[in-house]
Amino acid sequence: MKQVKRAVIIVFDSLGVGALPDAAQFGDVGSNTLANTAQAVGGLNLPNLAKLGLGNIIPVKGVRPASQPLGCYGKMAELSQGKDTTVGHWELMGVVKKEPFPVYPRGFPPEIIRLFSQKIGRPVLGNKPASGTAIIAELGEEHLKTGYPIVYTSADSVFQIAAHQDVVPLTQLYRWCKTARQILTGRHGVARVIARPFVGQPGQFKRTHWRKDFSLPPPSKTVLDFAKEHGVKVLAAGKISEIFAGQGITATVHTKSNQDTFKQVVTYMQQTNLVNQKTIIFANLVDFDTIWGHRNDPAGYAQGLTDADKELSSVLSLLNQADLLIITADHGCDPTTPSTDHSREYAPVIAYSPLLKKGVNLGIRGSFADVGQTVAAALDVKLQNLAGKSFWQQLAASPSF
Repeated sequence: MKQVKRAVIIVFDSLGVGALPDAAQFGDVGSNTLANTAQAVGGLNLPNLAKLGLGNIIPVKGVRPASQPLGCYGKMAELSQGKDTTVGHWELMGVVKKEPFPVYPRGFPPEIIRLFSQKIGRPVLGNKPASGTAIIAELGEEHLKTGYPIVYTSADSVFQIAAHQDVVPLTQLYRWCKTARQILTGRHGVARVIARPFVGQPGQFKRTHWRKDFSLPPPSKTVLDFAKEHGVKVLAAGKISEIFAGQGITATVHTKSNQDTFKQVVTYMQQTNLVNQKTIIFANLVDFDTIWGHRNDPAGYAQGLTDADKELSSVLSLLNQADLLIITADHGCDPTTPSTDHSREYAPVIAYSPLLKKGVNLGIRGSFADVGQTVAAALDVKLQNLAGKSFWQQLAASPSF
């Protein structure tokens, strides 16, 4: 069976498609990021995603099911114990997190804050769960006066450090994050330490795109590691490399928006289009989560989907016969619910190639890891001891594949 040469994976960060059966344990009954967003704005217009089969996965107002979808489609349950970016992406690449990361609904323990303050040479502000925009509005002016970093968390396993770029240079903020990362191990091993730089004046503070995640490395090899060992180039766009702590990545480019991420995907595709080199292009569209999901902004989320659908045209136009495109998500973040946190939801999956079978209903997959297994099978990468079940055989059409 002939294999593909290039796999393009685009994660629509937080685009869940309905609450998982165990959603009640996470406080997420009724969450459905895609469908509820569509309902809230009176319907979506997503012609490219519609023709690929997005409307065939679940009912979505404005996105009618395609009678002959170009892509194969389904949805995937999450096996990992969590609903955040790290566990979602790790599971996509074959690693299931059976034990949840620690969370801190009352803030971090005094011993952690005391040690962090000692190492950076100053006290901290905050140390509580908070919305990122709300806490800089609350404490930003005091931070400007004192130079003390703002430390906060959320329902996710994160230690976030906010600082004004005119008060704390990015290099210093990143050093502080590395210090926190060294402290936060073992039972306090949070999934991510996140630098949250901002600019502006009181009443007009604004976070910048120089956010940076300092993740724990995956506990074992992922599909990316095995692919790289097999000579496959792994090209990351957005925060993918940070999520995997650089593990299994050949090259990465920082991006400042969804549009910029699409631009980098297109650049990667143009660079590798005529090269006889197996490649994985792996991208994350973070704005859905950070700007609209967590801010409870369904109108912004809907406009982001419209814009992404338009940007997708460039990606589709560059796909050749030896390419596989997979569109998916890592969790939900329903902007229509009272919560501003991630939601425990199914992730959509769409797989498309000019020579793949069309319109195959992939059903409800047992794990996000089915994506990684499928990519590995398509690229003929041998895996060991990773979760998931490939749906490559359902996609591949004879005699072309």
